[in-house]
Amino acid sequence: MRRTAMPEAPTRVVLVDDHALFRDGVKQILQFEEDFRIVGEAADGAAGVEVVQQTRPDVVLLDVEMPGAHVTETAARIRQVSPETKIIILSMHDEPALVNRLVGLGVCGYLLKSVTRLELLSAVRSAARHPDQVILSVSRESLMSKDNPVPDTLSTREREVMELTAKAMSNSQIAARLNISEATVKRHLYNVFGKLGAVSRIDAVNKYYNRQPG
Repeated sequence: MRRTAMPEAPTRVVLVDDHALFRDGVKQILQFEEDFRIVGEAADGAAGVEVVQQTRPDVVLLDVEMPGAHVTETAARIRQVSPETKIIILSMHDEPALVNRLVGLGVCGYLLKSVTRLELLSAVRSAARHPDQVILSVSRESLMSKDNPVPDTLSTREREVMELTAKAMSNSQIAARLNISEATVKRHLYNVFGKLGAVSRIDAVNKYYNRQPG
């Protein structure tokens, strides 16, 4: 007798944005899909931290500009109260320096609010199912801008990270191998993306090996 596979539990999401109309729009997009469930909302960072602490969602969508604490402080507090929750930042603008800081804090994504419905759904699903990935919707020009000052040559550590990435190792596996934190691995990957003009791990690996002599 064949056993019927149990359906996966829906991804639990919290929305934190001070614009009610935007929250409603995102909520409608997610609620239309069977694999998402909105478990909380908040209109500022402090309330967002409280909702996350109470609900322990799989993913929180966090607006970058809200009244109260800076987004970096809010992200750090969310990581404190619910370490397993994946944070995706939503922003109107490319801000490379801020992206770098947030990736260093452990956020798993930075999306421009101009993304399409399908891009948003893909990002939230990826955050829930592939937590080692860093999801960026910023432009290549932004990654390579003068406001994101990284030298063209990869450092020794960045090359080590790329060699392990090419072996399909996850961020946690790379961190364990190199005896560094996952946040540091993500920061190295973000810097590599900027230096190579890459938009994904596969793109970065391909461009990395294309640059190698011989």
